[in-house]
Amino acid sequence: MGYCRLSPSSEPKSKLRQRFKVDRPISPPEKKDKITITIHLTPFNRAALVLSIITIQIVVHLYLSTLYFSAGDGFLPLIPVSVSTSCKEGLVYVYDLPKSFNTDLLRGRDALDNRFMIEETYSNDGFGPHVSSDFVSIIPSRFLSAWYATDQFAAEQIFHRRMLNHPCRTSDPTIATAFYIPFYVGLAVDRHLWNLAATPEQRDQDCSHLLRWLQDQPPFRRSNGWDHFLTISRITWNFRRQPGESWGSSFLVMPGMQNVTRLIIERSPWDSMDVAIPYPTSFHPHSAMQLQDWQNFVLEQDRRTLFGFAGAARPKIRGDFRSLINRSCEEAGSACRSVDCSDIKCLHGSAGTLELFLDSDFCLQPKGDSPTRRSVFDCMIAGAVPVFFWRETTRGQHSWFFPKEGGEDEWSVFIDRKKVRRGIVNIRKFLEGIGEEKLRKMRERVVDMIPRLVYAAGARGLGEGMEDAFDMALKGIFARFKEQKKRWR
Repeated sequence: MGYCRLSPSSEPKSKLRQRFKVDRPISPPEKKDKITITIHLTPFNRAALVLSIITIQIVVHLYLSTLYFSAGDGFLPLIPVSVSTSCKEGLVYVYDLPKSFNTDLLRGRDALDNRFMIEETYSNDGFGPHVSSDFVSIIPSRFLSAWYATDQFAAEQIFHRRMLNHPCRTSDPTIATAFYIPFYVGLAVDRHLWNLAATPEQRDQDCSHLLRWLQDQPPFRRSNGWDHFLTISRITWNFRRQPGESWGSSFLVMPGMQNVTRLIIERSPWDSMDVAIPYPTSFHPHSAMQLQDWQNFVLEQDRRTLFGFAGAARPKIRGDFRSLINRSCEEAGSACRSVDCSDIKCLHGSAGTLELFLDSDFCLQPKGDSPTRRSVFDCMIAGAVPVFFWRETTRGQHSWFFPKEGGEDEWSVFIDRKKVRRGIVNIRKFLEGIGEEKLRKMRERVVDMIPRLVYAAGARGLGEGMEDAFDMALKGIFARFKEQKKRWR
């Protein structure tokens, strides 16, 4: 079947927005007769009463001072929360770690590319700087406030900020369901990751100190870490150094980490304590309304390109599949476009990659340095249908955020790379054969998934009952710990 182009639809495709419920005002209580009580106190009793009042005020002031925290754009109160309908899934306690384990790690220059200051890269609570003027010609101005130059390894800062602002955060560890460890382990390990002269002790120093601190905490000792979790902004393989190896840290195989759940951008299929979360993209909507507006926008795009590819070839790798994709794109002529990311053109999300994905029906997703890559999420939030060549890119990954395994053909395409190599399958002809109706349904399914793939800019999420990737992750944590607790009994 020939390649069929979809025309923009005039029918609204977003779900009906929820309406706010407004309660009726409560009538004021009826006035009652005023009763005056006179209490006669001795000078000694008066002095004791005044001293008691002053003591209570000091205690209250000290207590309240612990319930406030810096949240980037201001100070928000931490309200002690009791179990209620809004927090029926549980309460989360956030450890107040020494700054050497998180915010102090934001100082200095990037270890891999010293052109970038770490603090600037992860400014705006991890989202990074707002995008450049290049985006003005690509997307309507009403969306510009939601786009940032976000680094793909920013999950630790993004989660920390949202945890601090979460309405179900408690200041009382004795009633907490889950315990969050705001350790910026990705930044800690990155300082030595590219230094070939670094010793194993240097690579593990921050991680070892963190575990010693953690093992002194009563909640951790009580559960041995089963109800604790943290976010890791790099792939799992950077934290599994074995004896005799030189790459990365051994953090995830250290004693004390075996029971801790890790929210990580790429998990190990053989470790059930790893839970894959979406890579941060550059799109961080401020509200449910803005996100729904974006969904309509990408659905109505007039896409002129059949498939696109954003990435860099790896010519030094024998049989590099990306080089084969680039050749397939050149042979496809106007049906394919590509963006060469060999320099920094795609770093932190670029205008060029967004324009490519908004213009393409499909986006080719060969594996990166590991099975997963950020580009999968970049292309999906632009409404393009991802095309995979390795099963492990999706299977065993991101199961809390993608539809159940077995239904991947509803929102993605799989092409056997071995058949492409042998010339049995031509990428262009394969995608042209999918047909207009199926493509439309796949795109709508992809767009419907966008909320759970993005991290909202709002300190407490998207609102209006819409859940983003952070909400999905925390909900999954509560469900996981609830199930584990059943097994303890």
